[in-house]
Amino acid sequence: MRPERRDVREADVPDTRHGFWWREFPGEEASVPAARAWARGLLAVRLAPGTLDDVLLLLSELVTNAVAHSDSGRTAGGRVTVHLGDDPGGVHVEVTDDGSATSAPAVHVPDADDDGGRGLWLVALLATAWGTSRHDGEAGRSVWFRMAHR
Repeated sequence: MRPERRDVREADVPDTRHGFWWREFPGEEASVPAARAWARGLLAVRLAPGTLDDVLLLLSELVTNAVAHSDSGRTAGGRVTVHLGDDPGGVHVEVTDDGSATSAPAVHVPDADDDGGRGLWLVALLATAWGTSRHDGEAGRSVWFRMAHR
């Protein structure tokens, strides 16, 4: 469940009645720690420390992938949108990017000496559920995960 998309660049859009927020970030590497800090600020009082650490790790991986493997990080003005939801059943995180004609999200089992390639593997390993979707009639795609409260 996502709110109607509006042209909001760096502003939080809270719906505190439902524990739901979203924010757009530039499609650049600096957005990884910025998204992580934003999410920490919203979720630190809601989640147990171990759950928070896992959510922030997986969020970092998804934003990194969006910047590195989509048009969000390859074109001027590219954007990455992060949606956060928290309800009694768990935390839902969705990262939407500008899509790519040359790559799609896929889990790769990394070798022990690989420098990267662990993002979706970690998501699949740690999340309660996860998935991807393309946006019909629009450029872009989303990768989401759900983490149960512990």
